[in-house]
Amino acid sequence: MKSFLYPHLIPPSFVWNGGYPDHPQRVNEWIKPIQEKPEEGTYPDIVMLGVPLSRSSISASGASEFPEYFRRAWKGFATYNIDHDVDLNTMKIVDAGDVPMHVTDISACHQNIREASLKVHQEFSQSMICSIGGDHSITAMLVKGMHDANPTEKIGILQFDTHFDLRDLTDNGPSNGTPMRNLIESNVVEGANMYNIGLHGFFNNKDLKVYADEKGVNYYTLRETRRKGIVETVAQCLEELESKVDRIYVTVDMDVLDIAYAPGVPASTPGGMTSGELLEAVWLAGRHPKVKAMDIVCLDPLRDLAAQPTVKMGTHVFLTFLTGLAKR
Repeated sequence: MKSFLYPHLIPPSFVWNGGYPDHPQRVNEWIKPIQEKPEEGTYPDIVMLGVPLSRSSISASGASEFPEYFRRAWKGFATYNIDHDVDLNTMKIVDAGDVPMHVTDISACHQNIREASLKVHQEFSQSMICSIGGDHSITAMLVKGMHDANPTEKIGILQFDTHFDLRDLTDNGPSNGTPMRNLIESNVVEGANMYNIGLHGFFNNKDLKVYADEKGVNYYTLRETRRKGIVETVAQCLEELESKVDRIYVTVDMDVLDIAYAPGVPASTPGGMTSGELLEAVWLAGRHPKVKAMDIVCLDPLRDLAAQPTVKMGTHVFLTFLTGLAKR
């Protein structure tokens, strides 16, 4: 059945059945597909959508498969988070389905993503919008859609990433290496309102640092973040953003994690964040009242190990962010 958001979004490929829908205990019992347009004033707390695009990835990537693997992973998670004594089932969440993708035309895919983001932000203006990618190129389009829906508001970015993602669009096109530069050069987000945490090692050319400095991008290497503390660093970034912007967009590139914790990413690296560090970071981000949307990108289930540690970690990141939201 086509949802009222069609053709901007198509329904999920499958829907979980059974369990305890009135008193959900597992995530697959809690998250339900959108059935109809909500009445005015009855917004769900969270709207999630899949963005299955990875043709625009610089590295060979199956990140387009993550929305499907993500949904299938729900049955392995309870709605109750013992770390924070929070049960997510007190909030309402709906699955808006996936953005339709063109088979070969990346520009058409990106336009679909932007239009879908605009539609979702218009229809669910009071909800937290959570997007499951997909490679990092989708972030520029999701943020542009949010901007289209709120053109008078200033947007800030909190980015967890091994990379700057500031490559030159004339050389790289709208790839997963260019979303932050895309937003800067499109005048959608000012460089001074971008905060990147997690840069480390030998995985960024110096010209990208030079560009970041020229545009006033705020960034924290993982080395200096650990010296200060992950909680303190994230809190400082959010505090600074709060004073400068109307809404904050959080983007989590799963390659920010050390390869030991996330083998299933296209650009895995040693020396990255631990699972615990990233979970603390997204929990804190979820708590902030100006954070209005988030995404999880660059997770390739096809590269993952048999036990799917990266898929499970991506799902854990999502649920931990929502735990922060529940604590607001």
